[in-house]
This record gives sequence, structure tokens and C-alpha cells, in this order.
Amino acid sequence: MTTITAPEKHDVSTFRLTPALQRELEEQNVRLETATAEEIIAWAADRFGAKLTMATAFGPEGCFIISLLSKIAPGAHVFNLDTGYQFEETLRLRDQLAERYGVHVELRRPELTVEQYEQQHGGPLYVTKPDQCCFDRKIVVLRQAIAGKQAWMTAIRRDQSPDRAGAPIVGWDEKFQLVKVNPLANSTSSDVWKQIVDNDIPYNPLHDQGYTSIGCRPCTRAVMLGEDERAGRWSGSAKTECGLHSLGDFREKS
Repeated sequence: MTTITAPEKHDVSTFRLTPALQRELEEQNVRLETATAEEIIAWAADRFGAKLTMATAFGPEGCFIISLLSKIAPGAHVFNLDTGYQFEETLRLRDQLAERYGVHVELRRPELTVEQYEQQHGGPLYVTKPDQCCFDRKIVVLRQAIAGKQAWMTAIRRDQSPDRAGAPIVGWDEKFQLVKVNPLANSTSSDVWKQIVDNDIPYNPLHDQGYTSIGCRPCTRAVMLGEDERAGRWSGSAKTECGLHSLGDFREKS
């Protein structure tokens, strides 16, 4: 097991990417590349304390991390971007995880309800402008959720998509202007599912119905045999990411 030594903490009164922080992140990224998910989470919790948050969509990876947080940092803040379009199974899973692990995931919602939002735009925007829908109901809300935080933790894996292939274990998130920690970056789907099965971790029952990646209900379908893990997301379009983890700048589409 890799031994992780946490560096001296910086003054957190004003948090920005300084040369010293950049060096620290680069050093820790190298150090943590061979660490376990538990060790990475422990480092992040010790390094950032209450300034650490985690975003989850309740995928198997997120459920695994929540199970670890319950032992390593049970008081850590965790939130979900509740767009109003999530599956009922997803929301029920939130309650199951809270009952099992005592980790209560905050639901962060857009200012407008789905009904108000669709009325404002003359119908469901995910049909005509899915990028703007994601921007309005995810990106904007995430910016609000991470306000005042210094680091956010995600459950992405490098092998999920080209945009995620270069994800570091820990690095500076230029888009959202804080540190991004990816404890499962170098894990595989098989690694995660082994943990789910071996530890009897609750997971979304839709996975047993062919939904390998689950997002908003209107933009998610079950995948066919031989299809990519994320083929069921925004099927029939060139869109592959909601914008949270995509490369480059993701702005509202006109």
C-alpha cells in the first residue's frame, strides 16, 4: 500500500492557483497515481477539510465513493445536480445510500422548475438545444454548489470517454477554478463493479436493465450489445458530455 504524506496546508483565506499550489498538485498527482481510492480520498479530506465537496449522479462509481466516504470522511459534503429530469430510481437510490451509510446527499436544483423552464422556452429544450439545457440545469447549478469550496471530488474514470482520458488524479480545474480530485480515474468499470458486488453496495436497478450510464431520463437509453458504455447518453446526436467534465470551455449555446 502506498504511503501518502500530506503537504503543509496553504493559507486558505484567498484560494487561487498559485505557483506553490500548482507545484503541490503536480507532486501529489504523481504520488497518488499508484494510491488506492481510499488513500486518495483520505488525502483530499485531510488537505481540504470542510472546503472539499463531492458531486454525484449516483452511478456505481459514485456509490462506491460514498461507501468509502462514510468510513473516511463521514461529514464530507456531497451534492447531486437535480435537474428535475432524473429517473425515480436514481432519487430512491439517494435515500437508500443515506440509510445504509449515513451520507445525506444534498439535492441542488435550478432556479426554475421543469414546468417553468419548458414554458419559458416553448417546450423541452433538451430536444432542440441539449447543450443549453445542460448548461442551465447543470453547469450553472454546479457553480453555485461549489461556491466557497476549494476542491471538488468526482467519480469519473479515464476509460469512460475521450474527454476523460487525460484526467489526473488531482489537478486544477480551470473551468470551475478549484482543485479537482478523481479517486477512480485509473480504475475500470470491472474494478468498480467488483467493489459493488463484494461489498453489497446499493446501486441503481436500471443498470440491470441495460442502462450502463444514467443521466437525465429524456436523454438516456439502455445500450445494445457491443455498444460503448456511454452510447445511451444523448443517443442519435454528437453530444457525449454534459459539460462538467468536457474539454475546453463549455458555454451557453445561442
